[in-house]
Amino acid sequence: MRIEGGRCDAAVWTPSPNFDERPEGVGVELLVIHNISLPPGEFGGPWIDALFRNRLDPGAHPYFKDIAALEVSAHFLVRRDGALTQYVNTDARAWHAGVSMWNGRERCNDFSIGVELEGADDVPFSEHQYEVLAELTRALFARYGRLDLAGHSDVAPGRKTDPGPWFDWERFEAAVT
Repeated sequence: MRIEGGRCDAAVWTPSPNFDERPEGVGVELLVIHNISLPPGEFGGPWIDALFRNRLDPGAHPYFKDIAALEVSAHFLVRRDGALTQYVNTDARAWHAGVSMWNGRERCNDFSIGVELEGADDVPFSEHQYEVLAELTRALFARYGRLDLAGHSDVAPGRKTDPGPWFDWERFEAAVT
């Protein structure tokens, strides 16, 4: 797996309109791990792609009514089966972390890459997800140098809980060092 020109050669490119340019002179320094399932607790289906592409039908599920108008994205999604989707070029700023802070710096989207794992706080992640996430992270390190690693809960404490208690940080960090 390689990242060239901000695109991952192993990912299905599914572009999101929810991005913009990083501030001038700001590079990638942080990888933020998230989890997502739509509707909550359900896996598979087209809903995550639809959300990140501003195409989520608010009538398709009661939960969607409150989130369909959100303009959010991530750089990548790793599905339960290990399928990898890329929504935003890694050189651009995806809208994934929201109000956030890391090491005293606000606006983590400015200097981070966001990776969503299809999952929930109360469900273990799959072997495939750990394998693909580790390979993707090593490819990102090859392009940007060693990045700090954090969960959404670390950059938005009290507001976010993902990737949740089932994410095995020791396993992940051992696989990328």
